[in-house]
Amino acid sequence: MLIPSIDLQGGHVVQLVQGERLAIEAPDPEPWIVKFASFPRVQLIDLDAAKGHGDNATLVEAICARLPCRVGGGIRSVERARAVLDGGAHAVIVSSALFRDRSVDTEFARTLSEAVGPDRVIAAVDSRGGHVAIHGWKTVLPITAVDAVRALEPYCGEFLYTHVDKEGLMQGTDMEAILDVRRATARRVTAAGGITTREEIERLHAEAVDAVVGMAIYTGQLSLDGLSA
Repeated sequence: MLIPSIDLQGGHVVQLVQGERLAIEAPDPEPWIVKFASFPRVQLIDLDAAKGHGDNATLVEAICARLPCRVGGGIRSVERARAVLDGGAHAVIVSSALFRDRSVDTEFARTLSEAVGPDRVIAAVDSRGGHVAIHGWKTVLPITAVDAVRALEPYCGEFLYTHVDKEGLMQGTDMEAILDVRRATARRVTAAGGITTREEIERLHAEAVDAVVGMAIYTGQLSLDGLSA
């Protein structure tokens, strides 16, 4: 399944290369909301909240009222997770808050899971150079994505694995790294990071992995025809 991604920064829809360089900016999100209306899942990330530079909460709620969104960005507490879910999100994507002292924070993961239900928690495990990367992909931990997935499996209903090395480059993804994560868990797995072609999406689908795509959609390189099953 293809899951289109909407990243928000300063009230605009954006696409960043490697999480840093602005490549695309659309001041009006309306055309993209309309374009993604037929998809059963949409990924919505508040980049400002993730970076601790304010938030796009009002816009996030407005989009969640129209699209079936899983929302991430700045979710560091149970209270924040509840607020996002109450605002219309189907699930919350939690990333850096799941790690502490250079390892998995199973205590917080358990607390969050018990508070909102594991089926509404998507654990984001981002990999850079073969190791988990947090804090906007700037802090690299001495654990692998597979290590993190195995530790977090009891506390979430799904994993979002982002292969940061390929993010935003439109050069294809690392299929073997994704499949390593797929083999490490019985939970649903969604992959992101460089996924560009229909062939990659179809191969991931065959391996029971959903594909989050951003840059390839916004540049027009990937057509959405027939992909909104």
